[in-house]
Amino acid sequence: MAPRRYFTAPVAAVIFSISGSVALADVTPQQVWDDWESYLGLYGYGVEATTSQAGGTLNVTGLKMTMAMPEDEGMLAITLPDIGFADNGDGTVSVLMPDLMPITITAGDDEGQTFETVLNYRTQGFTMIASGDADQMAYDYKADTVTMELGDMIVDGTPTEFGKASMTISDLTGSSVTTTGDMRDLEQTFKSGTVAYVLDIVDPETNATMAAQGTMDSFEYAGSGTLPTDMDATDMAAMLEAGFTMQGTMKIGPGNSAFAFEENGDSFKSVSTSQGGTLGLMMDATKLGYSGETRDMEMTLETSDLPFPVQFASQTLGFDLTMPVAKSDTPQDFSASITLSDVTMSEPIWALFDPGQQLPRDPATVDIDLTGQARLMFDLLDPENAETMENLETPPAELNALTLNNLTVRLAGAELTGQGDFTFDNSDLESFGGMPAPLGGLDLRLVGGNGLLDKLVAMGLLPQDQASGARMMMGLFARPGEGEDTLVSRIEVNEEGHVLANGQRLK
Repeated sequence: MAPRRYFTAPVAAVIFSISGSVALADVTPQQVWDDWESYLGLYGYGVEATTSQAGGTLNVTGLKMTMAMPEDEGMLAITLPDIGFADNGDGTVSVLMPDLMPITITAGDDEGQTFETVLNYRTQGFTMIASGDADQMAYDYKADTVTMELGDMIVDGTPTEFGKASMTISDLTGSSVTTTGDMRDLEQTFKSGTVAYVLDIVDPETNATMAAQGTMDSFEYAGSGTLPTDMDATDMAAMLEAGFTMQGTMKIGPGNSAFAFEENGDSFKSVSTSQGGTLGLMMDATKLGYSGETRDMEMTLETSDLPFPVQFASQTLGFDLTMPVAKSDTPQDFSASITLSDVTMSEPIWALFDPGQQLPRDPATVDIDLTGQARLMFDLLDPENAETMENLETPPAELNALTLNNLTVRLAGAELTGQGDFTFDNSDLESFGGMPAPLGGLDLRLVGGNGLLDKLVAMGLLPQDQASGARMMMGLFARPGEGEDTLVSRIEVNEEGHVLANGQRLK
């Protein structure tokens, strides 16, 4: 029998999900196993296993988990090696697993096709301790290294050479607490040292190749969630209605990556580095949110379509989106922002359209920050509403308010900034050609606009008549501001439905 080590979670897919902090009550091996079965059942797995007691250890053999795949696409089966739950004699339980744990995943569709793959899960210096009681169970774990690598693959009974794929995590520590009542509440954190991955695969049908490798110096996660005790993991809308919530933030340390793809003589390669970033996710019955940021990124691209490499760099690439997902009789908040700061690109790209270097090579910035309110007519995450929304003759949502907190576009020596705030009357769809009637104002400021037009004309990128038309439009909507080549504009829509530009009525 292979030597045993302590393990962090029941299957690779939920490996960091049920791990925790110190609790004071006693927990038994049977209670820990029952907690695992309950947790897997929440995600829709049917669990088959045989248990036996040997001294203070509960052994679980023949562990198999099955789940029906969505839309009658067949079954998914996961088979794990034998595991054990050892009573430590102090009210805690050690979870035991072999150093090498092959995880077999089997799937089949309704047409009789089968797919089987083995994921080899390897650990060194792995320990995991469960504590607490049946109502609140805590897990603490650590490992010197954790490696997941692709093993054998069999398609319709035939071994298939797919390639290599692996990921190794070093210096892993983590904790998790689950509290069970009417709902199951989870709180979890983990962090690691270096994370490295390698991917080298070949499509057996087309012989296309794809290779990737990369490292990050560190990785952290902190999150929490609530799981209904009778949820259907295949029905997200029902899960949310029953009380499912989740929120979490990942922090990624400095790293680098390389990617290459080739098929039929066409190729694409990229190399990138960054100083790290963050990624966030939150979800509940009323809203969904994503956010992310990458700092100090540098990237080089090579493609068979271009005779030279393309290089980009940026100080910050970020986004933040929060949107309502539930039908409501009242307006709900939403927000969206995107930031691309100090973006630069290599001279060969500039030379394609500006060989005379008439445009300044200053870093470009785009920063847009919006907030507002909207009312949804349907639950967006309910699949039963998808077909209904496709056949709608009216919009699936009403826009009630929109605020432009910040607009900054800085490019090629020109800068556009602005702020604004509007409300919308959805009972009036006639005054503005089918859109809700707005009420509010927008302030804009453009510096260097005329100078940029002059350069574009001199470069031959913009015909003189089009530049003249653009100047006429700027003269109609804007007035001179303080400073050279500066224009400012105040666009308003009043209660009478009049559109004003700097006090002059346009509509």
